[in-house]
Amino acid sequence: MTAPKPIPFLDLKAQQARIIADLKPRIDAVLAHCMFILGPEVAELERQLAAFVGAKHCVAVSSGTDALQIAMMAEDIGRGDAVFLPAFTYTATAEVPLVLGATPVFVDIDPLTFQMDVDHLERRIAEVRAAGKLRPRAIIGVDLFGQPADWDAIQALAQREGLFTLDDCAQAYGASLHGKRLGTQADATATSFFPSKPLGGYGDGGALFTESDERADLFRSLRTHGEGKTRYEVMRTGMNGRLDTLQAAVLLSKLTVFQEELDARARIAAIYSARLGNAVGVPALVPNSVSAWAIYAILLPNGAARDKMQAGLKEAGVPSAIYYPRPLHHQPAYAAAHDGSSLPVSEDISTRIMALPLHPDLTDQDVERICAAVLASV
Repeated sequence: MTAPKPIPFLDLKAQQARIIADLKPRIDAVLAHCMFILGPEVAELERQLAAFVGAKHCVAVSSGTDALQIAMMAEDIGRGDAVFLPAFTYTATAEVPLVLGATPVFVDIDPLTFQMDVDHLERRIAEVRAAGKLRPRAIIGVDLFGQPADWDAIQALAQREGLFTLDDCAQAYGASLHGKRLGTQADATATSFFPSKPLGGYGDGGALFTESDERADLFRSLRTHGEGKTRYEVMRTGMNGRLDTLQAAVLLSKLTVFQEELDARARIAAIYSARLGNAVGVPALVPNSVSAWAIYAILLPNGAARDKMQAGLKEAGVPSAIYYPRPLHHQPAYAAAHDGSSLPVSEDISTRIMALPLHPDLTDQDVERICAAVLASV
């Protein structure tokens, strides 16, 4: 019996075919002017990205990780500082505070939306203050899988506690909360243009958003080795965090179809939830929000059921992925920084979560085949 043709988990080739008529002239223009670092396309991209989310400033940088680092460097976050963040997310969120000498303090998540549990966040801040070893300085909220974190509650808590807020919007550019796109809910917002993101380049890239003129100036200085008004005036210790012009050209082309792709992602996610909701755990929607649907994650009863599901899907030619197989406080890199607290929801979710393919080039036939394979493997 011939094995079914695999469905791609991500289909960048199909997307490229849709935009190639717009994409090639943009790339050719960069090859013609040869301004490969911070060329004119970067400034145009910054304008369009800021306008899309309604932010005052956008600063394009070399990756989502560098965006996080630049934002924290601008606040002088470092040794002795506590940075609160969810335990269930990608490593970059916790990696950057540690690189800067600060201490990541891990917070548990909501079992339905997978977003940071703000009640637990409040308790963690109180614990750190009571222990007296670290200074609470910042909260990094993560808009996990494309859905917004609870920014109303996070900001209210941060204002009471006097903490800087950073929105790790790496997976959620294009999402909205209370009718407003993410990008202005925190003191600063960082996003990623890694190829698999809803708005992804053909390499690394990222951006920072802020309403503060002062922060925007700092971000621009820090991304270019801390320079001042001229190239060889060095005002502070910075980094090489500039965006390549070719990546800006790619992203400008992708922006021409971005809203259509967001709509397609939402349509596919709605089909998944309707077809699969009685068989597996499907994502709970954050109230008053619109997700960017970077990842569609389902929950199985336990690890054995997940193993069985993944095996059945593989046999049917349907790929799957696990985001994330281990919470950050269980990762060896963070063992020395973690205070030993148990985070039971993050620990449980990691054993039974699984992601299905979700991208705008899935056909109706692909979606039906994926649903059928999931239902057959329950």
